[in-house]
Amino acid sequence: METVAPYKEIIEIIKANGGDAFKRCFQCGLCDTVCPWNRVRTFSMRRIVREATFGLTDIENEDIWRCTTCGRCPTLCPRDVRQIDSGVALRRVATEYQVFPTAVKPVRTASASLTGEGNPLSEARKKRADWAEGLSIKTFTEGTEILYFPGCYFSYDPRLKKAARATAQILNRAGVDFGILGDKENCCGESIRKTGDEQLFKRLARENIKTFIDHGVKKILVSSPHCYHTFKNEYPEFRVNFEVVHISQFLFELVNGGRLGFNQAYEKRVTYHDPCYLGRHNGIYDEPREILQKIHGLELKEMPDSRVDSLCCGGGGGRIWMETPKGERFSDLRLEQALGVGAEVLVTSCPYCITNFEDSRLTLEVTEKIEVKDLTEIIYEAL
Repeated sequence: METVAPYKEIIEIIKANGGDAFKRCFQCGLCDTVCPWNRVRTFSMRRIVREATFGLTDIENEDIWRCTTCGRCPTLCPRDVRQIDSGVALRRVATEYQVFPTAVKPVRTASASLTGEGNPLSEARKKRADWAEGLSIKTFTEGTEILYFPGCYFSYDPRLKKAARATAQILNRAGVDFGILGDKENCCGESIRKTGDEQLFKRLARENIKTFIDHGVKKILVSSPHCYHTFKNEYPEFRVNFEVVHISQFLFELVNGGRLGFNQAYEKRVTYHDPCYLGRHNGIYDEPREILQKIHGLELKEMPDSRVDSLCCGGGGGRIWMETPKGERFSDLRLEQALGVGAEVLVTSCPYCITNFEDSRLTLEVTEKIEVKDLTEIIYEAL
């Protein structure tokens, strides 16, 4: 098997980027048994680990880009191989040598947009706050209690702008003192880091951190689990610690504290999807469900593969920008599970999940059978 770098060089690069954990693997194969890819095609993380141990990884192979970093295999690995860190190490090698298979080339477009405009969607930075037009949302200044950081998809994607507006209206209804930074924000950088572009991640992170500090930010409220994970668990690498709260946690506090009450019935059968970066990576499972259970008329049904066993939507690890053929999309399987429990609404709390599920509604031609909603949209309708 060929590599794009000499054996010794590729081994050193992998070690330097966290790949030394490969050596702990004793090839039990448990990672393969739980990987969602094996529900739609043949894929072996075990083989990738084995080859990387000896520097035999084919960097041009699309397989090293398949991992969605869903966190399913690390939770069960008996040897702490750290498959995510190890896999990202391989992607860093590929990124360093600018080797991108055809399906991965959209990552380069996202990277260019992140570099130029601070978002991966090829949208103008100056339009980052357009979603808030007409909502009387103030610009964050020092002394404001909370910075609301909607993230790139909530700021630009037409479908997800609706969820951002619902979020802001809920916060206004509850009398929360919050503001936004608009075009002063960058992408949090989580997904581009998972594709192996460590330098771009560091640039985005440092710029965000400087902006937060310059504006006196202490508490950050986020809509995306990916932003939540990055600000909470990865930005401390830069010796900063902000209080970070996901919207599902914050809304739970508002409801329990009596600052939000539900006056409208929501007479529908609903199922909740646990996003990987909210659930497995950060242990937030109960708050969204407890909110939903307080809404009059709402019937909550659990799908197979819920909570820690939740089925990945397929958008993590930078896959949200990559091409996934029809028939290999995890989101199709998830939508089928939701329909299988009789749900009329599939609700979640992640922009990647919503994007993929909306695509699957079209792919499976079930737009008349099931809706996809962000948690905030359900709450806003029930207020």
